[in-house]
Amino acid sequence: MQLLFKDIDEPGLNTLDVYAARGGYEMSERAVGIHPDTVLEELLASGVRGRGGAGFAMGKKASFLPKGEMDKFLVCNADESEPGTFKDRELMQKNPHLMIEGIIISAHAVGANNAFIYIRGEYDYVADILDAALSEAKAAGHVPEGLNLWLHRGAGAYICGEETALLDSLEGKRGNPRLKPPFPAVQGLYQGPTLINNVETLMNAPLIMRMGGAEFAKIGTETSTGTKVVSVSGCVQRPGNYEIVLGTPTREIIFDLAGGPPEGRTIKCFFPGGSSSPVLPGTDENLDLPYDFDALQKAGTMLGSGAIIVVDDSVPILDVCMKTAKFYRHESCGKCTPCREGTNWTVKMLERIERGEATPMDLDIMVSIQDQIIGNCLCVLGDAMAMPVASMIKHFRSEFEAHMEHMQLHTTDMSRGPHAGPYDLLEPVGVATPDLG
Repeated sequence: MQLLFKDIDEPGLNTLDVYAARGGYEMSERAVGIHPDTVLEELLASGVRGRGGAGFAMGKKASFLPKGEMDKFLVCNADESEPGTFKDRELMQKNPHLMIEGIIISAHAVGANNAFIYIRGEYDYVADILDAALSEAKAAGHVPEGLNLWLHRGAGAYICGEETALLDSLEGKRGNPRLKPPFPAVQGLYQGPTLINNVETLMNAPLIMRMGGAEFAKIGTETSTGTKVVSVSGCVQRPGNYEIVLGTPTREIIFDLAGGPPEGRTIKCFFPGGSSSPVLPGTDENLDLPYDFDALQKAGTMLGSGAIIVVDDSVPILDVCMKTAKFYRHESCGKCTPCREGTNWTVKMLERIERGEATPMDLDIMVSIQDQIIGNCLCVLGDAMAMPVASMIKHFRSEFEAHMEHMQLHTTDMSRGPHAGPYDLLEPVGVATPDLG
């Protein structure tokens, strides 16, 4: 079943004429004409959960905003920066008006009179398409007079995908996470009540209004309703975006849709929800897991942003671990100590392992440090590194140990210090001299 990807490749769908010919903006006009509480009830009935990473129910999140006459804000988080995730880019590029219509409906549901689309700076081409679509929608009168809607381009920081850092960036400050509470629903952008939702989440709003919340809830599973656009990348033959019904077996996504790993290769592990999700080994049990929020959580990982990164048996797990840790070290804002120091320390430990200077005991220490990071940061960036790193050590400890042993046996000058002199050692370290036994 395709909802968001239905006719996604129709020529000119990014223009108002083609979008309107397919019934575009009918649902936003209908929503604006009824009471906001009625729209909110439909969102609640749909059970649709956030598609950006946290998986929190959209309707419930919207219901947290206070009632009454005041400036309220809606922010569309289009800062798609999670490694392995590229679904929002395609959705915005090919069907920008659906997102704008979703923003109008959601803003009316919570009584927001100001709305912002915060798009990552690297999406310059997509931002131009959104700009043009927004101008078309305003000129045609589809954006209500009481709603101020702007597009804001970020500067390319992963941390600004975190909702409170995004708000600081929108206000012209450095993108740093805020201490919570207060939560954005109570005190967000410019200290006003703010609803923040992902691109894909908001694009579901017109579909929910057309189908009805109860009918939408019949799609998928009881606790993971609707469809999900999944970005599949890594060691697969047909990488790309695929829309699936939530609850579809993961095996069908990786093998039937994405073509599986290259011929002769097997799946070593995969990230189910982007680089910040704990990896799962490529066993039959894990590949047969239903791809939904609850099933993946019970398996010890998460659906996250809906990005499956496949790693086959040709890729050393240490390389995967190192690239993951280095990315989060680079993107850490440095505001809180566990993340700032923990990401840097983890990279240094992995470099020690790579050089063969570490011992199996260091792996235990690394796992302990990851546990100290998880849940102790201002935002989840530190957790986003610690969870996959800890999972890789848990599932592939023997491969880490084998690498350390290999490097120690094949490195000839590990004990050479700065004062060892200019000549080569007579015997490699760790190799007994035959004459001496």
